[in-house]
Amino acid sequence: MSKQSVDDYLQQGIHGAKEINPDERRKFLGTLRERVVVALNKAEVRKQQIAPEFKQLLEENKGAQIFLNGNMNYSYYSKYIGIAEEKGVSYKIVTNKEHDSEYGLVLAYDHAIDKEDISLAKTPKPIMEQPPRESKGIVSIVKTLFGRK
Repeated sequence: MSKQSVDDYLQQGIHGAKEINPDERRKFLGTLRERVVVALNKAEVRKQQIAPEFKQLLEENKGAQIFLNGNMNYSYYSKYIGIAEEKGVSYKIVTNKEHDSEYGLVLAYDHAIDKEDISLAKTPKPIMEQPPRESKGIVSIVKTLFGRK
């Protein structure tokens, strides 16, 4: 063994294995942001029903894994375990006693996919166009006052 590897070995024994982006891994329940398909915050996980958009993403990404926040009550994420088993998607409950992530669930691959938007945003409803309003210029006001059309 060379001197550098002995030092690395000792440091690893004292401090644990070196980890890339430990803060990012804590935030995304043990995985990296570049691997995430969708991340649901705790409030979204606590909702009574599973969002249809999530079901669709799960169907499209069967090779991904679900990471569940073990710091949350089991009753909130048990429905996600059920759908994961139903769809054949693996899942993992991640509990970190030093850090409580803002996310309750993360669907991610074991490789980078670099998806830009990882939120489960609802598609905005189209804005209804209002019919053009009739001009209320001076001419139309005079016509209204004198009863002409």
